[in-house]
Amino acid sequence: MMKYATLLTSLLLAVCAAGSAQAADLAKGEKIYKATCLSCHGAGVLGAPKFGDPAAWKPRVAKGQPVLYTSALNGFKMMPPRGGNAALKDDEVKAAVDFMTAKAN
Repeated sequence: MMKYATLLTSLLLAVCAAGSAQAADLAKGEKIYKATCLSCHGAGVLGAPKFGDPAAWKPRVAKGQPVLYTSALNGFKMMPPRGGNAALKDDEVKAAVDFMTAKAN
């Protein structure tokens, strides 16, 4: 019985740690969104999907995160690569995409 309790505790700690890491990544994404993405995605400039608008994001999210990452990293239509901030690292761009799409659902 003690083995099962130890195993269960370990599993719960792992789940909590994963949730904490995801929350940290979303916080990182929010910071990047506010610094770089908000100017266009906040107002829907040049057709950018507005932050928090599920209808605008739904067809994009349906394509999958890898497609969204590629578009954000390389640019798409009127959006410049990395949202116009060439200093952003790949993981930072992906964190911003994750933040915007998490809030779109």
